[in-house]
Formats: sequence, structure tokens, C-alpha cells
Amino acid sequence: MATAQTHAAHPEVHVEQSFWRKYVFSQDHKVIGIQYLLTSLFMLLVGGALAMLIRTQLAWPDAGVLQADQYIAVVGMHGTIMIFFVLTPALVGGFGNFLIPLKIGARDMAFPFINMLSYWTYALSIVPLLASFFVPGGPISAGWTAYPPLSALPQAAPGSGMGQTLWIVAIAIFIVSSLFGSLNYITTILQMRTPGMTLSRMPLTVWGLFLTSILALLSFPVLLAAGILLLFDRVAGTSFFVPAGLVVGGQVIDHTGGNPLLWQHLFWFFGHPEVYIVILPPMGIVSDVLANFSRKPIFGYTAMVASMMAITLLSFLVWAHHMFVSGMHPLLGTAFAVTTLLIAVPSAVKTFNWLATLWRGKIYFSSAMLFAIGFISLFVAGGLTGIFLGNAPLDIPLHDTFFVVGHFHLVMGAASLFGIFAGIYFWFPKMFGRMLDERLGRLHFWLTMIGIYGTFFPMYYLGTAGMHRRIFSTEAFPYLAKLQPLNVFITLSAFLIFIGGLVLAYNILWGLASGPRAGRNPWRGTTLEWHADSPPPHGNWHGEIPSVYRGPYEYSVPGAKEDFVPQWLTPEEAGVEEARHH
Repeated sequence: MATAQTHAAHPEVHVEQSFWRKYVFSQDHKVIGIQYLLTSLFMLLVGGALAMLIRTQLAWPDAGVLQADQYIAVVGMHGTIMIFFVLTPALVGGFGNFLIPLKIGARDMAFPFINMLSYWTYALSIVPLLASFFVPGGPISAGWTAYPPLSALPQAAPGSGMGQTLWIVAIAIFIVSSLFGSLNYITTILQMRTPGMTLSRMPLTVWGLFLTSILALLSFPVLLAAGILLLFDRVAGTSFFVPAGLVVGGQVIDHTGGNPLLWQHLFWFFGHPEVYIVILPPMGIVSDVLANFSRKPIFGYTAMVASMMAITLLSFLVWAHHMFVSGMHPLLGTAFAVTTLLIAVPSAVKTFNWLATLWRGKIYFSSAMLFAIGFISLFVAGGLTGIFLGNAPLDIPLHDTFFVVGHFHLVMGAASLFGIFAGIYFWFPKMFGRMLDERLGRLHFWLTMIGIYGTFFPMYYLGTAGMHRRIFSTEAFPYLAKLQPLNVFITLSAFLIFIGGLVLAYNILWGLASGPRAGRNPWRGTTLEWHADSPPPHGNWHGEIPSVYRGPYEYSVPGAKEDFVPQWLTPEEAGVEEARHH
């Protein structure tokens, strides 16, 4: 790879810029990463507030917090916001932009202008989404999966009108933003690594973001195409997803030949890779944090990379396990059950290697480390129930229950959020040159950890007890009355999560205003970003870009001067034999 030539083509250049070019329409990957992160945290506040409305309604249905149609709309918007506008942009847009050039030894992304466009198209996509709250009929009624015919017929339900159209427009713009970012990341990682930064020396965070970009590049266009077809059904009278003979409001719908299952196939061909789009980057972040705060190399680096590659490949072969209840032929269902269960193998390898990394380590329970360990806990607690849902005979009775809600919130939502929080506490000093308060960080962790287990673990019981996942009042069926105390407990636990989020918000504001100044390498890390100033200057490093001489996790190396050997030190500077670091 032409890394040496890349250096010659990207010398250190400093040009005075106006406020708008430096902080608003910036082409600096670090500023864009922070813009992504802060915007997605704002959307997390919106999505979290909607979650509190959902839980309040379920705990105290007599209070009339939401009407039935409002409840369905709020659930759909909560899912949309959390998956598309919080988890994906925070992890991929936020940490991806900020970290990739710093970790591989590049001045910036390959295409800085497209990078800026990526953020602003993301910001633009938020406008129609939030505007849908204020149009006649309100936001979507078809849920975050937008299943037809509810999503295809404007007259089908209150939120099937303009709210649904704005949802499609918002998602389409967001996908364009994501594609800009994916192309940039793949090109940057393949073409702009500093000398010595071979693929086998890349930090696992970069591997996670690289594979995520490939997933996004291949899966998001499918959803974009499906969305355009859905829009045609809504406004041009086509019938891609609407079958003949539907009756709405006493009128036979003038559509023929469509099939709503086509949408489900297209949606889930994107939807399951999306699960790994938001879980592969945290897997990398957690690996970096665990190695640093246990002062040990990552156990089985090659196996960790191979596992992420296997997860990436398998994620394209499992989409139909979301459709076991659609009348699928048992043989086809068996094939998708097998591929689904195969993902447990690389997932188990990663979990074992994380635990082996911790084994006999010099563990320091920083806020970042607590969230990293919490990620493993949630990944296991949520992932194990995936074995149930990956089997068609078990999935069919559980599919429309709270069992599924507990599963995907633990393994996808909460685990990914813990990856984000671990990343914030770990790299905040590098981003802003100031430290966060560790006591507040630990308080944030315990509120969130207790709240998440109190919220989502009991949902497994709710599901097996028969509570539907889209019901807005447990008073609708007498047999659900016995579950009401548990629903109140879950809601109180959810409030703890929200309070924890407010603690994080305060900690960030305090850190920006009054946090102690951070040194260049406050965590005594080994990867290249810790060789840059905190915060890094334009171009990331003064003078020459550092070269790389070893792997990313050289902690507690026998004979070394300190308990960490950074990637940028020459063998003479490190005081150890080079042959030991391959």
C-alpha cells in the first residue's frame, strides 16, 4: 500500500480559517466527528424522552399520557431516532471521523469536502423527521420498520399520511450521508496509513469501523431503493408492496400485484447488518479500553479480527430470521436458523478473548473501563436470548412479545450505548483537552447499569407471560393485570437510565468549562492518537507524521522501560527487541 507516497502528498499545512469554516462548515475530521457526536447526543435526549413517555404510559395507563394512536407513533419514532439518528451516527460518524485518521497516522480523511457533506446531510435528515411531529396525522404509524400496507397507503392510519412521507425522505437523506462516510472511511484506511501501520497492526477500533463501513456500503443502498419504491406506491400509484383487494375505510384500494413481503425482505436485508453496524465499532472501542485499563495485550488479536470478519459475512445471510412468522417454508426457515446460530461462534470467541484479556490484568476501574465491562455483560445477557429467537419454533410464539423487546434492547441498544459511553470517557480528553469527572462518570455508570438491567431483563418474563410488544395499555386484557406491578418497576428503572444520562450531560458541560487540563497521553495508551496533542492541532501532528513499529496493544512487555510501549517508539527508544512485537 502506498503509505509513504501518501505522506508526501499530505504535508502539514496550516491555513487561517474563519469561524464558520473552522467550527461550522469544517472539513477537519476531528471537528466533524465532534459535530456528529454532539448532534447524536442531542437526538439521544429526544429519543430518551420518548422512551420515558412510553414507559409512563405502560406503568400508569389510567393517567392518559398517550392515546393509542399517539403511543404507536411515539414507539415508531423512538425506534427510528435511536437506531438511525443516535447509535449509527454517534458510533460511525462520531468516533469514526475523530479516530480513524488519528489511529492510522493520517492528516485527515481522503475526501474532506465529502466528509463535511456527510455531516450536513445527516443534520438535514433530522429536519423532516422532527417536522413529522407537527404535520396533520402526526408521525409514522407503521413503526420503525415501516411495514406496508400501513406505510404504503396514506389513508391507512393517521400517521400514514404526510408523517410517513417525511419519514421516507428523512431516511433517504440519512442513507446518502452514511454512504458519503463509508466511502471515505474505506478509502482512508486502505490508502492513507502511515509507514509501518500494516493491517495486522491496526487497532481493533479501526477494524470495527472499517468492516462497519463495508456493511453500510452494501446494505444501506438496499433500503434506499426500497424507500424509493415505497414512495412510488404512495404518490405514483404503483403497487410494489400493496396487494390487490385491500379495503380501507370501506373502499377497495386501487392497487394490484404488489407484495408486502417484498418490503420485509428488502428492509431486513439492510436491517440485520444494521445490528452489526452499531455493534462492531463498540467491539473495537471496548477492546481498546479493556487492554488499556487492564495493562495487558488483547488476547488473540488475530482471532478478534477474524471474528469480526466472520460476523460481517454472516450478517448478510440471516435477514429472514426476522420473518419466521410470515409463512416461510420450514426448510428455508431452517437454513436461516442455522446461519443465525452460526453467528454465536465468532461472538463467543470475542467474549472469551475479552475475558481472557482481563484475566490477571492490573485492572483500573475507570469510568471507561466500567462501561467496557458493562458492554460485555449486556452483550452476553442479550445475545444468549438470540439463540431462542434464532430458532423458528421458539421465535414464533415469542415474536410479538416483550421478550423480543428485552433481547434487542440489551444486545443492540444498551450494549451499543455502553460502547458509546466507554468511548466518550476514554477519548474526551483527546477531543477537548480536558478531563471528565471520574466520580460523576462512575455515578453515571451505576445508575445506567442498574437501570438497564431493571428495565430490560424483566421484559423476558413479560414476554413469556404473553405481554404483546405493541400494546399501549395493559388494561386491554384481564390476564395482563398481574403484570402491572412489574411494569411499574420497569418504568422506575427506566427513569434511572434517564437520570444517568443527565449526569453525563452535566459531566460533559462541567468538563468543557472546568475540567482539569489533559496531557497528551493521560491513560498511558499505545496507539497513535495518544502521540498527538490534546486536542490535536489541524493536521493532527506537528512536523512529521509518526511511523509505526509494532502492534497496537503492547502493554506490560517484559524488559520495557514502562508498562506500555507505544506504536510510535523506535525499538531503541522503547528499549525492547523489535522481534517481540509482531
